[in-house]
Amino acid sequence: MTTPLEILPAIDLRGGQCVRLRQGDYAQETVFGDDPAAVAAGFVKAGATRIHVVDLDAAKSGSRTNGDQIRAIVAAAGSVPVQLGGGVRDDAAIDFALNELGVDRTVVGSAAVKNPDWFAAAVEARPGKLVLGLDYRGGEVATDGWTESSGLPAVELAKRFAGLPLGAAVCTDIADDGMMAGISDTALASLAAFADLGLPVIASGGVSSADEVRKVAALRKEHPNVVGAIVGRAIYEGALTVEDAIAATS
Repeated sequence: MTTPLEILPAIDLRGGQCVRLRQGDYAQETVFGDDPAAVAAGFVKAGATRIHVVDLDAAKSGSRTNGDQIRAIVAAAGSVPVQLGGGVRDDAAIDFALNELGVDRTVVGSAAVKNPDWFAAAVEARPGKLVLGLDYRGGEVATDGWTESSGLPAVELAKRFAGLPLGAAVCTDIADDGMMAGISDTALASLAAFADLGLPVIASGGVSSADEVRKVAALRKEHPNVVGAIVGRAIYEGALTVEDAIAATS
């Protein structure tokens, strides 16, 4: 029997606060709280089995300024693993996140696009510890905190890393992200295509209600490599609780 879809509640950090952006636009920011560790503790209490953290400052600048908040999140999460994305662009950043910040997995996006040979070697050296950040707009991969378009088709990037011992691939259709408008049919089709390449896929963007969770859970039945779904703004705006998202996976 296939295990249920894993729900990963999200914490996006900017200036030490919990925020959400619309379509990755830094000018469209909503602040939801100033105690990320308390948010993480709440997610654990609600039954989360993994927490997804994005350091938006590091994603844009490459500089890690939210390290204290990330350590506090990891401590509050206890035995629940935390995966961290944003600004992870070289071996030093990976090892700092895993060994110094204490996260379980790191998400690499821009650097995987710009230096694929390096990323493949990094994945091989750390099996299960690296996650591919597959962020795309109009089918093309976006980089540098989603501020730049690479011109590379997302499916080509997915093919490049299929078969490597990745922890997962977080797949975000930027058009859906933070919009509270649901996950599009186009995004669902992309998730299925990535999963069928053999990538363990985590859906990100547009999971705004229990019905949207059910869509991804149904997709998992046909495409078992769809392993998880990240839920962010819907939780903060009260449209969906972690408990209800988890219940919708079964």
